[in-house]
Amino acid sequence: MRHYGLASLFGKRVVLVPVPGSVPSAAGVWAAERLALALRDIGLGYSVWPGVQRCFAVRKSATSLNADRPSVQQHYDSFLVSTPPTSPERIVLVDDVITKGRTILAAAVRLHEALPNADIRAFALVRTMGFIPDVTHFLEPCYGVVRWSGGDARREP
Repeated sequence: MRHYGLASLFGKRVVLVPVPGSVPSAAGVWAAERLALALRDIGLGYSVWPGVQRCFAVRKSATSLNADRPSVQQHYDSFLVSTPPTSPERIVLVDDVITKGRTILAAAVRLHEALPNADIRAFALVRTMGFIPDVTHFLEPCYGVVRWSGGDARREP
């Protein structure tokens, strides 16, 4: 793999877990699940396990103002984790877009409670950059961290 950060994230023993959308999935495939399946199909993961489910809808972050976006707690409360078929060593949460990191952080906490010995990481295809006056790159892979800080999720970078 050409990008070191991505090479250290994925692998043949990785279980890919798609991050649920803002509403419970009744049927069909959502964007993060399609992405996880594609990553698996090109050999970047062993399997796709839809182990985190949304129990009730939350406001969609991508179309909300910052003040109206769901909190980490609201995401956390709306998630439940099913029992995995096996105990994975490494889980990579897969999402299509990361804005602040609240959804991924809440999903990671739920997974950690259910699987405390698993190494849990995350991958998002697109990261928002806020309102920048001059866009100079469309492809800029990065390795970052989402952490709990000051009572909210903080994404760096």
